[in-house]
Amino acid sequence: MAAPNQVQIVIPIDNADEEVDYSERAQWLRAAVLGANDGLVSIAALMMGVGAVKDDAKAMILTGFAGLFAGACSMAIGEFVSVYTQLDIEIAQMKREKERTAENNVDSFNAEKEKLPNPFQAALASALAFSLGAVVPLLAAAFITDYKVRLTMVVAATAVALVAFGSIGAVLGKTKVVRSCVRVLIGGLMAMGITFGLTKLLGSSGLEM
Repeated sequence: MAAPNQVQIVIPIDNADEEVDYSERAQWLRAAVLGANDGLVSIAALMMGVGAVKDDAKAMILTGFAGLFAGACSMAIGEFVSVYTQLDIEIAQMKREKERTAENNVDSFNAEKEKLPNPFQAALASALAFSLGAVVPLLAAAFITDYKVRLTMVVAATAVALVAFGSIGAVLGKTKVVRSCVRVLIGGLMAMGITFGLTKLLGSSGLEM
């Protein structure tokens, strides 16, 4: 039998970090990181390709903006369709599971629906992130008239942004920062180098630009 005036003290333990469901971050984090890296690398590579055959700053920047508009729309539409398909599949699966069980818990079903992916959120995140990444090489080239300096600044700014995006994605996703940064940096530099080289080769072959 417990003592008459016995008091039980419960000390709360802060498990905030352990309670974080990183799977819930996956939807917007994946869309944001993918969009930012795609915008950064694709627009930088596109501008380097034009810069390989033309030293005109206006042509280079206009090409970059055209790529930004097209890429942002493409990313948003692609992400919307992909996530909406995933949403339909998960809702159908939830309904099948609900029908198989004798339990008909509406609150539980609604709670599960709240965790489902949001196509509009994913599409908006992709478009904004793509645009954010694409702006970096555009700003790097916008106010530089010297041809070689402009190309160098595009490469340098893109490399710095790649490392930054890789670090942010690794920290939020609780993965290794160095590995993530090296991976995206090497991939981005390769994309710019290959695009520059192949376009230069195509231009030197006598094709009128």
